Amino acid sequence: MKHKIILKAIALILTFSSGMQAQEREYDYMFFENSALSGNYFFSSVKYNEGAYVKNIANKLPVNDKTFFTPPNSLELDYTNGSGTWTSTIDFERIRGNDYFKKSNSLSFWMMTENGKDELLPMLQIGLVEKERKTKKIVSHKQSGKVEISKYITSTDIKGWRQIIIPLKAFGAFEVYPNQLVFSNSAIKGEKRVFIDQIELLPEDVDGKLDAPQNISVKAYERHVDLMWKPVDNAFVKYIKIYRSEDNKTFVPIGIQRPYFHRYTDFTGQPDKTYYYKISHVAMDYSETSVSASHKATSYHMSDEQLLDMVQEASFRYYWEGAETNSGLALENIPGRKNMIATGASGFGIMAIIVGVERGFISREQAVERMLTITSFLEQCDKFHGAVSHFMDGTNGKVEPFFGDKDNGGDLVETSFLFQGLLAARQYFDKKDSEERQIRETISSLWEAVEWDWYDREKENKYLTWHWSPDKEWLINHKLIGWNETMITYLLAMASPTHPISSSMYYNGWASQEELAVKYRKDWGKTDDGSFYSNDNYYHGIKLPVGVSNGGPLFFIHYSYLGLDPNGVTDKYTNYFENNRNIALINWRYCSENPMNHKGMSHSFWGLTASDGPWGYNAIEPTRERDNGTLAPTGALASFPYTPEQSMAALKNMYRNHGQYLWGEYGFKDAVNLQENWMAKIYMGLNQAPVTIMIENYRTGLIWKLFMQNKEISEALTKLKDLKH
Repeated sequence: MKHKIILKAIALILTFSSGMQAQEREYDYMFFENSALSGNYFFSSVKYNEGAYVKNIANKLPVNDKTFFTPPNSLELDYTNGSGTWTSTIDFERIRGNDYFKKSNSLSFWMMTENGKDELLPMLQIGLVEKERKTKKIVSHKQSGKVEISKYITSTDIKGWRQIIIPLKAFGAFEVYPNQLVFSNSAIKGEKRVFIDQIELLPEDVDGKLDAPQNISVKAYERHVDLMWKPVDNAFVKYIKIYRSEDNKTFVPIGIQRPYFHRYTDFTGQPDKTYYYKISHVAMDYSETSVSASHKATSYHMSDEQLLDMVQEASFRYYWEGAETNSGLALENIPGRKNMIATGASGFGIMAIIVGVERGFISREQAVERMLTITSFLEQCDKFHGAVSHFMDGTNGKVEPFFGDKDNGGDLVETSFLFQGLLAARQYFDKKDSEERQIRETISSLWEAVEWDWYDREKENKYLTWHWSPDKEWLINHKLIGWNETMITYLLAMASPTHPISSSMYYNGWASQEELAVKYRKDWGKTDDGSFYSNDNYYHGIKLPVGVSNGGPLFFIHYSYLGLDPNGVTDKYTNYFENNRNIALINWRYCSENPMNHKGMSHSFWGLTASDGPWGYNAIEPTRERDNGTLAPTGALASFPYTPEQSMAALKNMYRNHGQYLWGEYGFKDAVNLQENWMAKIYMGLNQAPVTIMIENYRTGLIWKLFMQNKEISEALTKLKDLKH
């Protein structure tokens, strides 16, 4: 993740072995469930020639918002079988961390037809396409023979929707599950319109008793309503189905929710309006229980302060409700692996929990209990000369090499992100009672155990090295060189009370002028600008003292400065609050100008940073070469201390005008690309907390004050100041 995505190969492989599946959540293998956006479906494509035709929008299948089996939409396949041929392809959407799946031996989907005989139904093939990670070029493509859909129509009919179930063996032998479906014309000429929904590999175990839902509650905000219910632990519940009414009489289905969430966000788009809600449970075979009692909610206009509270609380919930249950720490992304902790995101989450107490989202007693769980877990987890790994199994504290077997040891940057949160917590939990004293003492013990100087591999007082592994040792060999998100690593290493590095490493390593460092900056920045650390060029009319290219993605000015107050960090090149503010303004002006003419990007919808995207996780920058139109809400919102007016305008626009698809259970989704009509299905641990924390730093400076109160930090910054002279 972060800046190291440039150097790390992310090998996310679809896994079907039984070992890990017993521990990790097994997901349904879905080709299509619902589309977050209207218009066309990003993970589809259409081709036709001569007298054949398929209705399409920009060569992709249309999404139909009026006819659906599960709300709120389906795919529309409207075609003509003529003298030529047509194909319509649906690709499997690989979602980060959704890599264990329920066993299946059949493909299922639901279909509603409008005209023409069943003989006109398409043919269907399954395929397995492998692409090169960087270029996305196809390196292999295996495809089955064609199967006649009309032969596999079941007798199951729900309100005109018929279920199609095709045994996978009908397609021939496949070593792993397919990642592509191809519909095509039959030999019979004619026209037909078909709606298709819930395309999936059907789980084997579908029978089980379901009880009707109880104990639900609702809470209204300006333009959305949150529904909450008791967590569902019945493995046979496939969905919670949500119904809405405006008169408490006529209820219509508006959405479905997976049972591992115990809340649903209904973005209605209108303030000052009353709604009524009911929910039901849906079984694996799509049978449905009776509905709950109705519950009333009335939306209302919210002030700027109320909107800020709302956004902070929703993002905070990721780390509170969404935490890994045994350790209390943050997951990499939701939905994703339910046991895999992301240590850097966990440090961010600790700071978000502190904000949660101060804002009244939780009590101090609740936070103390969670922090005792967290610190107890961290005492026992795998460590590597005191440093923690990037990912851990929350059930046992063992390293989880999510990025490949080389990444099975200490990650110094993730460790620094974690301790940024822990040191803020050490100052916050300052009561004299035994529980808060225990929190402080455990944090101090963990802090003192980190051998920062061990990660000075060459012992030349130059560069810190990012990773060390017990069996691979320094194989990754990634030296930490600024400017990027890792300043906090050098400052914490300088501040260590037990294993400090020499303060001279700040200029010898982080801000190095050596050929190695200059080449490193040139290689990833693809420019000479900032290659010697300092920059001093103008971009969009703004001078940038420090930064490669025109400043890079916005997480560079967020991750190191959630606790570390950039106002208090000045070296011989710049003050880092001023530098960070300039980077944020450059990003905002670039988006305002929108030189690539990307849909949606504007002065009130901006923020280019690292996030999920249409083609996977990537770091987006305000340059033509690295701007693909993906916007991440955290970019603008975590910049609140630097650009309060521009960030507030973005918040209002993203919520009020784009909230229908962008706002959800944990606040804003990770990212959206309106140019490609793509929307992230996940929230990410590294991106939700900075929203909560940096809005609080803008409002009260709380986390900055707490972190800077640590005497080791103030002493390290004094050393840095002395180095200037």
